Amino acid sequence: MRLKLIFLALAVLTLAPWPVAYAYNANNFGRGREAARIEVAEASNTPTYNVFARAIGGVKPGDLFYVNAAGNPADIVVSLYLTNAAELVRSYNYLILKVSVYVEDGAGGWKKAVWWDGTPIPETYITMVDAQAQFNLTGDARYKVALDGGSFYCTDTRGSVAPQFYLKVD
Repeated sequence: MRLKLIFLALAVLTLAPWPVAYAYNANNFGRGREAARIEVAEASNTPTYNVFARAIGGVKPGDLFYVNAAGNPADIVVSLYLTNAAELVRSYNYLILKVSVYVEDGAGGWKKAVWWDGTPIPETYITMVDAQAQFNLTGDARYKVALDGGSFYCTDTRGSVAPQFYLKVD
């Protein structure tokens, strides 16, 4: 566990393009089975925005991660973290990112996911203050975690302006 934390810290310090995404998949409670497989979205599908000093703007939607829990009937907990909020505070007055989870439908498309009990997932936001979001989802499905937009006010571009994300599935 300590080695994983050291690796994560080194990765966060050395990689800074927008958006940087890291993933971790816990094994299924020690039973040797993966809860889900995580894939980072390709750069062409990720969220984008134009940032410069004293800019107020919006975030163009895009995908962050794909979670494949097909073949695992157990419910999963997907946790998304903004790992460099302390650095972003130096560059932004505010950064608000709308997070959504989609489930793959039978036709190869995506529709909004629901909680494990079937109720709709409420609108969820990650900010520099509340730098995490958690979703309890049903197993045996494929999901994507995406940013559906957001807004920012950049005050200074001398520091880190690229949000970095970490995804954990239990």
